[in-house]
Amino acid sequence: MFTAEKLMTAEKDSLPALSKELDEGDLALIVDWLSDKDDKLRYPSLLILLAKAKDSDELYKYWDVFRGKLKSDNSYQRSIGLMLLAANVKWDSDGKFEVSFDEFCALLNDEKPITVRQCIQAFADIVPYKPEMRGKIAGALMSVDILSAKETMRKLFLLDIINILILIRKDEQTAQTEKYISDALTGGILDSKSKKAVQAELLD
Repeated sequence: MFTAEKLMTAEKDSLPALSKELDEGDLALIVDWLSDKDDKLRYPSLLILLAKAKDSDELYKYWDVFRGKLKSDNSYQRSIGLMLLAANVKWDSDGKFEVSFDEFCALLNDEKPITVRQCIQAFADIVPYKPEMRGKIAGALMSVDILSAKETMRKLFLLDIINILILIRKDEQTAQTEKYISDALTGGILDSKSKKAVQAELLD
């Protein structure tokens, strides 16, 4: 039987291999542990489930559980929810992400900057599996009010957004996304080093 002690004492690098050994009962147990207040159990629970989702659709049935976390009062739970939804989009044959899209994107305006960044970055796991939503995703990202964020976070938010737009841009370019990136490269939020890095990505 899989135990909390086994998970908490496992090396981080061993979690992907360990995830392959989990049965249905183990998964149900670990999903419950996501709500534990002890981060020493909660965090490895998240990591092992993210590893499991890469190779198996067995967590897809918990979609509504993960979706429910998006509206949690606890920012860590919101982050857990968005990351596990993003990780399971590859198995979304029922169009559940489309239904959850507005709730997911609400976290682009979360009060916690780390949650906002995690939400933006999570689209890297979503875009490849939802090509029909590229335009909608790009629109949501470009609507984030960068200037309303703390000054120390603006560059990070903008770079995260540009990285996803560049991913979308590889398959679909629009005048709106091109203008957004161009404005970012000529604006004052990014420093010269960041601008050069973005330009290099555009040429890749």
